[in-house]
Amino acid sequence: MQQTGYLAVKYCGLSLPLRVLRSGAGYYIGTGSDELGPVSRESEEYFPNQSAADAALATGSWTQKHTP
Repeated sequence: MQQTGYLAVKYCGLSLPLRVLRSGAGYYIGTGSDELGPVSRESEEYFPNQSAADAALATGSWTQKHTP
């Protein structure tokens, strides 16, 4: 299972762990840090709540976005 963000590495050169983040559109799987804030949205999907996004991340049931 993917552990670091593909887009974060490809476009920013940063190897950051995947995590659940939130935007105005909903919850998504992405990368970021306390210092940098959000870096990349890795999932095509937005999830309706954090528990749905957590479950998708844990099980790998999400779609990797290939363009920023």
